[in-house]
Amino acid sequence: MSDGPPAPGPTTPGTAAPATGSAGARTRTAGRSAATDGPPLVPGPRRAGAEAGGAPRVPARRATHPPAGPRTADPDGDAPAPTPAPTDPVAAHRGAHRRARTVKAVALAAAGAAAFMLVLRGNEALAALGTPTTADSRATTAGAVDAPDPGRVLQIVAHPDDDLYFMNPDLRYSLATGHPVTSVYLTSGEADGINAGTGREAGARPDKPAYAEARQNGIRAAYAKMATGDRGSRWTRTVIPTAGGGHAELDVLVAKPEVNLVWLQMREAGHVYQDVPDSLHGLWDGRVPHLESMLASGTPVGQPFTYTKDQVVRTLAGILARYRPTTIRMQDPTPGRTADTRRYTDHQDHFYGARFAQAAAAVYAREVEDRPHFATQNYVGYFNGSLPSALDPGEAKEKLDILDTYAWLDRENHCGSEAGCGDLKVAERPSGNGWTSTVNYARGTGTSWLTSDKDQGLWAFKVLDGQVALWHRTGLLGRWSGPRLLPGTGMDQGISTVTLKDGRTAAFGTRTTLGEHPADYRREVVLSVQRAPGSEEFGAWESLGTPEASDEEWTSDISAPAVSLDGTGRPAVYVRDGANTLRGRVQREDGGWGPWESLGGSDVHGTPTTATDGAGRRMVFAATTKTVLGWAQPAPGAPLGPATPTGLPDTTLPLTAEGREGGVRLWFRKPGSGNVRTALMTIEDRAGPDGQGGAHGQGGPGPTTHGLTDLGGLQGFGSVTASGNLLAGRSAGGRLGSDLGPDRPWERSPLMFVGAPSSTMTGRNMVSLAVVGLDARLYVTSSTDAPNAHLAPWQPVGPRNAPR
Repeated sequence: MSDGPPAPGPTTPGTAAPATGSAGARTRTAGRSAATDGPPLVPGPRRAGAEAGGAPRVPARRATHPPAGPRTADPDGDAPAPTPAPTDPVAAHRGAHRRARTVKAVALAAAGAAAFMLVLRGNEALAALGTPTTADSRATTAGAVDAPDPGRVLQIVAHPDDDLYFMNPDLRYSLATGHPVTSVYLTSGEADGINAGTGREAGARPDKPAYAEARQNGIRAAYAKMATGDRGSRWTRTVIPTAGGGHAELDVLVAKPEVNLVWLQMREAGHVYQDVPDSLHGLWDGRVPHLESMLASGTPVGQPFTYTKDQVVRTLAGILARYRPTTIRMQDPTPGRTADTRRYTDHQDHFYGARFAQAAAAVYAREVEDRPHFATQNYVGYFNGSLPSALDPGEAKEKLDILDTYAWLDRENHCGSEAGCGDLKVAERPSGNGWTSTVNYARGTGTSWLTSDKDQGLWAFKVLDGQVALWHRTGLLGRWSGPRLLPGTGMDQGISTVTLKDGRTAAFGTRTTLGEHPADYRREVVLSVQRAPGSEEFGAWESLGTPEASDEEWTSDISAPAVSLDGTGRPAVYVRDGANTLRGRVQREDGGWGPWESLGGSDVHGTPTTATDGAGRRMVFAATTKTVLGWAQPAPGAPLGPATPTGLPDTTLPLTAEGREGGVRLWFRKPGSGNVRTALMTIEDRAGPDGQGGAHGQGGPGPTTHGLTDLGGLQGFGSVTASGNLLAGRSAGGRLGSDLGPDRPWERSPLMFVGAPSSTMTGRNMVSLAVVGLDARLYVTSSTDAPNAHLAPWQPVGPRNAPR
């Protein structure tokens, strides 16, 4: 985060000796020590069955019908509650379940025993990672897994503090668990050069190098506290050459040398959205031939430098080659604009910096052969402050505490620097615009990337190295293969799959084209279809285009796709566009695709979700800043009806939908809590105010909400995947939490992962679950689909993610 007036030309400070912090840091054995010199960097809670006095957990995958009648307000005002119906299908099912539990358990166990035992036998030799340290001591461990390569995380951000505001708590999780972490700062974040809050700026002398140094000091203190508990833990500061012809400062945390900071020290724009040619934006667009450095006072880098656009890309590609990350974190390259003012919804340095990171990752993937696979995660920036809070109060406080350290609230000169030990602009309001209470992924929140075929084989699709990676298990008892990268580069995180009526699998995603000119930057929806059912060969990626006119209009801001088949067997794909409305495209009977249709809605954010009810009618849902909107087909093959208010309360962005119980069930998170909520959605035609038919008075059938229920959880954030009796999602501490039935504690695995988990039914009586770890490796587990079942130990697929 950074702001202020446009910055003047570069300042040339004198050469400074390497600086160190105070001693006394807690030590631990380092997993890796980063080199500090060398040749140029070249590419080469216990689960609640119900809240107090609330409804019990809604059973999974049951052919019951929703209660009838209109909704009434919940007495506490927290959520809508259904009007009591003559019969309660939840209670009826619970009674039936108790009567049949023993018989069903035996039948399910017999049906899934072969596959379940195969997984168990395959994991008997794998060492357990142990129970992770968490805030909830009642959580249990989901199963043993061979100790994975912990992975190497590299973050690229525009300004000092972007990582603390927009990538935490993921950053803190990685540091706390000992993952090697490197953070790269593109600009110095010098702003107007005044290290003071708004009320104290009058009369202060601008000193951009000193303010840049104060921000560096604040970052070093924050990282030291996250990694060691001591903000004064010592760093070594040295100079390294870059592949772009300049020099960077490299800071290594002595107590934990796997923690590195790389400072490129380029000029920042100094303004969120105004036109500033001397900036990353201007450099990307070719309006300036090069961008100058803005060296912090006290940096060991002695000479100023300039970078062309290509040199910035080469510099970042060289850093990637040096650290060989398995997870790359970057900001959102396409945040969009506001509909009324047309201003960017994020700082221009944030998303143009992310575009440079995109371009560098593409060069690194293409030109460096001796490297591991890598996954990418994008993070929402400023607009987080307009979205419901994703973090529970405890997690939000932890995040705020780190910002307090960066902001240097106590004013103690613990760093020994005349410039100051932190960012006093932030000290005025360390929480920012509500940013410390939330975190959101810009892409990769979909949960349909794992799918099963008619032979009970499994297929997994995730993006590695900018290509779609495919893993496959043949049949219920077959062996896994992969990852195999499908041809085609530029793929964005977030793949959705669907099984076509002929049994083939189709994968949908988006692809970003960089091109030689700024106008060439473009994101479009693409799909690839399996050559034949069961085949590992897929066709070339087919472009479905984009509903956006140009990058200049909405910065190519379309979401990842959501896909479903209706009762006619024809797929439809939906995205959220840059104007925050829903767009869709439906396949025609002849196999071609109709045009992109405008489906309305407003204030839509994140990625939509879609599923089909028991009558073959498609429903689509999308989150807004205050509720959830729904769209529905009146009949299979018919166009979607208008956007309809569901009456659901506000929810954090990721939604998951699955057709079951005759309707479509939604799962989502309660804001400021992390608890998982669910509601059943059905299509009903109800009279409007004029007495005519219409969904909530809007004309035509629309989604209606039944039985909003809080399922508890582990205070995590992000997407929830649901199949059969299984629920799984990110829990506190960043690990995977899972739940297999009512009145059971949530279980927690030791796995930390990228994006969202995915699950699928494998046959009638098995459920499978998968994640991609921070080591960019696929991990899978399975269970019989019974409320008293347990997940088998996690099975890693393929070799460790070593250089290839």
